[in-house]
Amino acid sequence: MRRYTGKTVDEVLKNIAKEQDCKVEDITYEVIEEKKHLLGLLSSVTIEAYTQKDVKEFIFDYLGTYFTELNQEVSIEIIIEEDTYKVILDAENNAIIIGKGGQTLRAISYVLRAAVNNTFHKRFNVLVDVGNYKEDRYRKVKRIAQRVAREVRKSHVDAALDPMPNDERKVIHQFLSGMPNIKTESEGEGVHRHLVIKYVSNE
Repeated sequence: MRRYTGKTVDEVLKNIAKEQDCKVEDITYEVIEEKKHLLGLLSSVTIEAYTQKDVKEFIFDYLGTYFTELNQEVSIEIIIEEDTYKVILDAENNAIIIGKGGQTLRAISYVLRAAVNNTFHKRFNVLVDVGNYKEDRYRKVKRIAQRVAREVRKSHVDAALDPMPNDERKVIHQFLSGMPNIKTESEGEGVHRHLVIKYVSNE
């Protein structure tokens, strides 16, 4: 987050919007300090602020440094979709970045998300993908969840899915949210966190 100082908050926000070529309402900020004259009149204000452009630049710089230290040449593309920063990576050997069962990719996502959240003091939805690995994975877990949900609806017996990361559980939550007589709940802790698909009566 950057610090800006001006006579009023409105003045500072207008200057940031001009500098970043964005709308004032697109700026997230927090007032850090207000200085006043002896007569109590405001003389200056200092705020911490950021825009989506700042977040994107941080992600580029952070991952650039990360992969440079690993001696990996990786291209980085960032697409903002609603409240999600979708980071698309492409390397000479994407399998190295993905890792066994996607473990390396999950670790990169976790570290990056933590860095962004810590820097901008806010929880961000950051999704890192390589060669459409995550998109393919989402399609696979949705197919599995749909098949299991149909069995639960037929048998009225709850079923637990295998442990999976938070983003995949979220995809299934959303995917099954409109299915009649079905609800999903996350259970377990840490690496054992998993989804349970439950039958719900209409009565």
